[in-house]
Amino acid sequence: MFFKKKEKSEDIITIIQKKGLVKRYFLLIVGCFLYALAFNAFFLPEEIVHGGVSGIAIITKNLFNLTPSVVILGLSLVLLVVSYFTLGWDKTKGSIIGSIAFPLMVQLTSDLPRILQFNINDTLLIAIFGGVVAGIGSGVIFKTGFTTGGTDIINQIVSKYAKVSIGKAMIMSDGIIVLSAGFFLGEPGIVFAWEKVMYAVIVLYLLSFMADQVILGISQSKCFYIVTKHETAVKKFVMNSLNHGVTVLDGRGGFTGDHRKVIMCIVPTKEYFLLKEGINSIDPEAFFLVTDAYEVYGGE
Repeated sequence: MFFKKKEKSEDIITIIQKKGLVKRYFLLIVGCFLYALAFNAFFLPEEIVHGGVSGIAIITKNLFNLTPSVVILGLSLVLLVVSYFTLGWDKTKGSIIGSIAFPLMVQLTSDLPRILQFNINDTLLIAIFGGVVAGIGSGVIFKTGFTTGGTDIINQIVSKYAKVSIGKAMIMSDGIIVLSAGFFLGEPGIVFAWEKVMYAVIVLYLLSFMADQVILGISQSKCFYIVTKHETAVKKFVMNSLNHGVTVLDGRGGFTGDHRKVIMCIVPTKEYFLLKEGINSIDPEAFFLVTDAYEVYGGE
């Protein structure tokens, strides 16, 4: 039975991976273009190292005047080989196209800053816009189910063998690269370039935030979990006054052990205030939890 369930799950994953391949490859190229544009237009000129193989390319450009796209491609190919022997083919194949497409886009967009003539002297503004553009590109890439390889592969290897989460592995790898930039990219007489590291932190935050917004979208709905002594009155208010459905869940207090009903309902964000005040009017002692609902499917 276990093997049948496992085979069924693998069949589902295979179907998902083959779904909309042309569209996904197109979006992957678009995402790589946006990320490469941010790299060449914002990060490379200001030497803002925010991690990843592109960050290493900025350091090697400064130290040895190596072409960034060549460095990125070389490191990506080496890491693909390492991934194949440590993570296996299934984990590696999703990074192949991105590992080639990203350095190619870096090379193709290398002259864009000169053509567009970005005459901006405010490094903070550059970091903000770079983080936003790179975050959008990164989000588009992740939404396709592919990656650009690079340090993503390192993160998976560290996660697998060091038994830590992908998030912690990312902090470790990106942290090492960013701190290295602080030592290598400092001005003469300055031991550590704190300013560049601070800009890198801003970029990392904006990049992750924008990537999440692209992947999840902007929340248009709120999900309420309500525990109240006036269950019937709250249900009637939601269904009759707001014209939304409800689901009643069985709950039990962790401390008291008492069994209580939990009302779950999803309303548009614009009706958040009405429902919150309605609950407080019906039962001032009601307990409710509100979360963002990014996608809502099904129901009648």
